[in-house]
Amino acid sequence: MKIRSAVTTTQETFTEAGAELPSATIVVVAAAVVENPLAGKGQVADLEELEVLGNEAAGFLVRQALRALGALGVDPSEVRGYGKGAIVGINGDREHTAAVLHPRFGAPVRAAIGGGADIIPGTKKVGGVGSSITMPIGNKDDRWVFDDMDA
Repeated sequence: MKIRSAVTTTQETFTEAGAELPSATIVVVAAAVVENPLAGKGQVADLEELEVLGNEAAGFLVRQALRALGALGVDPSEVRGYGKGAIVGINGDREHTAAVLHPRFGAPVRAAIGGGADIIPGTKKVGGVGSSITMPIGNKDDRWVFDDMDA
């Protein structure tokens, strides 16, 4: 995996709807710009290379996220929710993001946080330089915990 750049950011929310929360809600985003080895190659039947990349990227990103949470005193076992997303450049294909995000991405994330019985909600798109994406967040063990749904 060739990483061009990475960024990790945290957001702490102390009040919701004018009411002080008993403890801050913390959201961390870890993102990376990586080389797509299949960009510009047209229709490719075997996406194994991108599946492996997804596994490697997940391991890297979850380490970045947990490092940021650790700096705030949050233990991996306290993580309640997760999400994922990917943007492929205009020389790639949306199917490339699916290969990165779905087959092997979840295992390193679940191992690092000590579980996660439910799906990791995700989104994907094709976009040019400067594109943004809204990532869904859901409870790691039960997708129907509405308090943990976010984007």
